[in-house]
Amino acid sequence: MSRWVRLGLALMIVGLALGVVLHMSPTPLGSAADLAAARAVAGVSINVADMDRSVDFYSSVLFFEKVSDVEASGPGVDRLLGVPGVRARVVTLRLGAERIELVQYLAPKGRPVPEDSRSNDRWFQHIAIIVNDMDQAYLWLRRHHVVHTSPTPQRLPDWNPNAGGIRAFYFKDPDGHALEILQFPSGKGDARWQRPSDPVFLGIDHTAIVVGDTEASLAFYRGALGMQVVGGSENYGPEQERLNDVAGARLRITTLRAAEGPAVELLEYLAPRGGRPYPGDVRANDLVRWHTLVLTRDAGAAAAVLGARAPVGPLATSLPDVVGFRQGFTLRDPDGHALQLRAR
Repeated sequence: MSRWVRLGLALMIVGLALGVVLHMSPTPLGSAADLAAARAVAGVSINVADMDRSVDFYSSVLFFEKVSDVEASGPGVDRLLGVPGVRARVVTLRLGAERIELVQYLAPKGRPVPEDSRSNDRWFQHIAIIVNDMDQAYLWLRRHHVVHTSPTPQRLPDWNPNAGGIRAFYFKDPDGHALEILQFPSGKGDARWQRPSDPVFLGIDHTAIVVGDTEASLAFYRGALGMQVVGGSENYGPEQERLNDVAGARLRITTLRAAEGPAVELLEYLAPRGGRPYPGDVRANDLVRWHTLVLTRDAGAAAAVLGARAPVGPLATSLPDVVGFRQGFTLRDPDGHALQLRAR
């Protein structure tokens, strides 16, 4: 029996099981695909070692505003994150229309980001913060002594029709997490990034993740989660090498979006191919772990479908309403990047 036939039979079984569950559930009836589809990308969750230090950095350097500050603990949180005895402080921050969550594990403590992390390692993930004046934004970051990944902002060459004219700069937050500021030229990017504005730091365009196989990732994010491909390019040359700090970098970039929220950008390094895989022993409280936050109609149904389509990590039970959502499941994509599926 071929792999695809086995996969089809597995999906049929999941569909029948979901039909029984949904018949008994107050959730409105709908197909498994409809229930699993991503309604929005709600942002990302980033683990930090010192919450006060991180809040100060994101608010005073990057102009995020604090939305909420809560502590979470209990059996539901333990099950969601797969770490017993969790006590976490969760701070939600907003920049423009987008939000991120910073999470400090008060107990138990996780491991720091590996010091030798590179932009082509499979655990790489960043958020791209849009600015309306790259020179002014870079000068501001220099004044605050951010750790550089790129030597300076890079302008992608005009020979690349999809990326030409984009200016970008990679740097790090106090825990070593990768961040990017990005400025689109006229005619590129979402129209809202072209509107005149007084603030220089505008919002979050996307979160980018390094993947080993774009097609496998598309089967997950487009095929199972229902996100739509909205752009792509192949980037290489000295500007890209300096931006990522990876010699010989040649990237296949694919951008996907749900109906709302930031995009998810897939970065496949066609060269060099030596990026390290996502460590198999990473736990939810380790600082290298990010969560992409995805809203669906029914997080449990989505978890069941995604678990059948890409059985790469354990599913969690539902989470009590401790951080503003009624149901949550954690799982991993084909490369090990973590997602939290949430229903509100």
